[in-house]
Amino acid sequence: MQNIVILAGNVGATPEARTTQGGTRITHFSLATSRPKRDSDGKVIKDRDGYRVEDTEWHRITCFNGVGKTVEEYVDKGMKVMVRGRIHYTSWTDQDDIKRYGTEIIADEVTFLTRAKPADRSGNDMPDDEEIPF
Repeated sequence: MQNIVILAGNVGATPEARTTQGGTRITHFSLATSRPKRDSDGKVIKDRDGYRVEDTEWHRITCFNGVGKTVEEYVDKGMKVMVRGRIHYTSWTDQDDIKRYGTEIIADEVTFLTRAKPADRSGNDMPDDEEIPF
């Protein structure tokens, strides 16, 4: 049996990155996925204007090292991405001695479904596309 998950959705916020004391680069971001809301008969619910009503779910995505570096550099809020990875469950006891649980997706691959944000091109004298006279 394999633990494989594939999600396609919208990035909810600019990814946050950190480096552990051991030098591992970890990048986190949130991903929104949605699906049509259905009634008890299984029919898609529509609002009064005829648009589908959708349920949105938020997923916590964690990327390591090279994948994390790419996500940190090129992914921004609102982009559409596809994530391929695995589900990871954690549990811990908080300061009040209450057992807590968490779920995240450990990303093996992140594919850009919309144009990536431009990389930092400091020191590059190449003109932007808008500056090219044709």
